Amino acid sequence: MRLTARELNRATLTRQLLLGRQALDVVEAVRRLVALQAQHAASPYLALWNRLAGFDPADLDAAFAEGKVVKATLLRITLHAVHAEDYPPFHEAMQPSLRAPRLGDPRFTSSGITAADADALIGELLAFAAQPRTAAEIQPWIEARLGVPPKGVWWALRSYAPLLHAVTGGPWSFGARPAYIAAGIAPTLGKAADQALQRLVLRYLEGFGPASVADVAQFALVSRSRVRSAMGAQAGVLERLTGPDGTELFDLPDAPRPAADTPAPPRLLPMWDNILLAYADRSRVIPPDYRKLVTRSNGDVLPTLLVDGHVAGVWRPVEEGIEATAFHPLPRETWDQLADEAQALAALLADREPGVYRRYDRWWSDLPGAEGRILPEQTP
Repeated sequence: MRLTARELNRATLTRQLLLGRQALDVVEAVRRLVALQAQHAASPYLALWNRLAGFDPADLDAAFAEGKVVKATLLRITLHAVHAEDYPPFHEAMQPSLRAPRLGDPRFTSSGITAADADALIGELLAFAAQPRTAAEIQPWIEARLGVPPKGVWWALRSYAPLLHAVTGGPWSFGARPAYIAAGIAPTLGKAADQALQRLVLRYLEGFGPASVADVAQFALVSRSRVRSAMGAQAGVLERLTGPDGTELFDLPDAPRPAADTPAPPRLLPMWDNILLAYADRSRVIPPDYRKLVTRSNGDVLPTLLVDGHVAGVWRPVEEGIEATAFHPLPRETWDQLADEAQALAALLADREPGVYRRYDRWWSDLPGAEGRILPEQTP
């Protein structure tokens, strides 16, 4: 079966709960969404607000506090919030990407200790981190045991040891200075990584399929050869499809794929929303002409306007509400819908952090804008 670009777009939107807000609890929603990029503490909250009916941020606070949703370095070697049951296989699958690059980096090797030394320290580190520990506590602890400057060693260990970010409070559960706590699983150093990657591939296709080998490799930042092997091991399970450009795609049988003309409501997506990062071919959601506008030179991915399932501009909070900048003209009906979204978002932010993402304002200075408005618009 050959799929059109719009059919792929709608498949992503329905699995990512963006064709209409769903009545799900936050823990189940995170499971359905697979992973929420959490590089900025606010982003998982705003991602769920876009997707859930009646979303209450206190519910995500509780899920983090109770350990039902956890935050850790995982996919693309960056912070993600995932369902607690997904953390062990995801962490295991990522070990070749999390461990070897760190232990071969000069920031680690300049310490003078070996990879074996670092691996041997993990058990003691996890015991020390049975309660939340900050970097200011962990680094002196490492120095006392190894007798070397701890910065490079800690930089490596915090990436591949089974450590979670501990809740520290603040408006979004996690503050600017992280604390770490042992994940409660044994360090395996990737001994079962290939088997765990098979689980990760299936979970990815549940949340983002249909997709290619290159898409899965991009999402997780693992080698294409590993992904190809993981898919080959499940050849009898996966359905083979063809993308609009002839690329071979894989999916789960009977997975939802709505019609190309299914309506998609406007949304105000957070920074680093995973639908913008989950594919090697990002044109599924981001028009090619806009990719460099929303993905900045240092990798920052701006909060975006999603219109008809595709990026159409960016937004940021301002004193008067939400400033929305469209990269192409939008119809009045779309602006009215965006105004409703902005009003609800401003109310959510008012109770948490009205100036969320404010430190990224520098990126707006060179953005082209066909049309810009402050939403909700004030009645004269």
